[in-house]
Amino acid sequence: MERARSTSAPALVSRTVEFDAPSLAAAFDALSAPRTTWSAPDDALVLGSGAAATLAASGPERFAEIRSAAADLFDSGDVHAGTEAARPRVFGGFAFHEGACDGDPWGPFPEARFVLPRVQLTFADNGTWLTVNAAGPDAAVGAVEDRLAAETERLAAVDGNGSEPPRPGIAESRRTTSRAAWRESVEAAVDRIRGGDLQKVVLAQALEADLAAEFPRAATLDRLAGKYPDCHRYYFEPDGGGSAFFGATPERLVSLRGRTVETDALAGTTGRGETPAEDEWLAQELLDDAKNVHEHELVADTVREQLEPFAASIAAGERRVRRLATVQHLHTPITAELSDDRHVLELVEALHPTPAVGGLPPDRALQTIHETEPFDRGWYAAPVGWIDAAGNGAFAVAIRSAVATPRRATLFAGVGLVADSDPDREWDEIQLKYRPILDELEAGNGASATGDGPPGAADD
Repeated sequence: MERARSTSAPALVSRTVEFDAPSLAAAFDALSAPRTTWSAPDDALVLGSGAAATLAASGPERFAEIRSAAADLFDSGDVHAGTEAARPRVFGGFAFHEGACDGDPWGPFPEARFVLPRVQLTFADNGTWLTVNAAGPDAAVGAVEDRLAAETERLAAVDGNGSEPPRPGIAESRRTTSRAAWRESVEAAVDRIRGGDLQKVVLAQALEADLAAEFPRAATLDRLAGKYPDCHRYYFEPDGGGSAFFGATPERLVSLRGRTVETDALAGTTGRGETPAEDEWLAQELLDDAKNVHEHELVADTVREQLEPFAASIAAGERRVRRLATVQHLHTPITAELSDDRHVLELVEALHPTPAVGGLPPDRALQTIHETEPFDRGWYAAPVGWIDAAGNGAFAVAIRSAVATPRRATLFAGVGLVADSDPDREWDEIQLKYRPILDELEAGNGASATGDGPPGAADD
């Protein structure tokens, strides 16, 4: 089994200055690979470049090994962050399960990988900050400060007024699951649920798209930021820029600050209306729909049960409808106060996978997923996020996502199945889940490349 490792010894130097940065897209193009971005509604937008340190792991102990490697990295340091948002953090993610990165397009992705960026731009509420990090026995304050001065001068000269490239267009697309195979899989899963072997299982599909032009990385991230400002947005390059995993997910897995935990139950979905009145009608129908409410309560109850061993108290908010650009979700916010100090990755490991992306009981649901899906999930529907020196962090569930290379993208989407699930309706729901990424790949905003009519939705 591959051990978690840092490419550098645990000695950290970090320096930050406030900086009048160019736009995200201009800065992205000016920085070298591997690049990382992270943004959340309650967090700063971070754009990282290069790797002062890389942590990687595989196998069933990957969460614990990354936790240990991060503790080693942050064990000693000389850090002048300027602002809390620019403090040293490692950014990355995990595979959905052991062995999930064995097939295409996941070859460049380890089962766990986190990076301390060498150069980082932090777009925070109190300004924009430029940071240079170094780690290891050769890390020196003078070299870091010299690099910071050089990067400040170089990025200040970047022209931020360039035109945004258009969406690349899709030349051809291929499904990994035929409609007939999907019907057979859903019916088999529903039979198991009705027989009592499962309560719920989430099955996914993948869609491969050959692009008509090169994938415009920075422009795509810019457009996702404009369309999904209330989502967690993420982008990871594992191999020097050839491949990238990115997305805009509405589902937070967990955030930890001190002993305060925030998480969400997000399951049960419908589309958006063409008028405000239709939108409200669809939202009320979702709140009253027995199938969607049942799916949602399975998720909310399980999240509370998974937090109980760690928590002194747990509180759930009122179930509500959360609106996004293309869908509406049932959403219950959940908060907890921990009984003891914990590392965020202890909570990540306890909560992943939630029933919104796996199922219940977890072991049987994961076995069904493994036996049914004809592709590897990789980092799809898995935890992505960040960790800091205190063991605090924030992680999202990597849905509404894709892996892209310069001329190909592979999109992923899933739906939750319960006893009264219908294969045709669930098929349509999958198509809606592709839309956030598919809309950024298709030339213009035309019809779906999947060739299906207007879809409905459920949880991912």
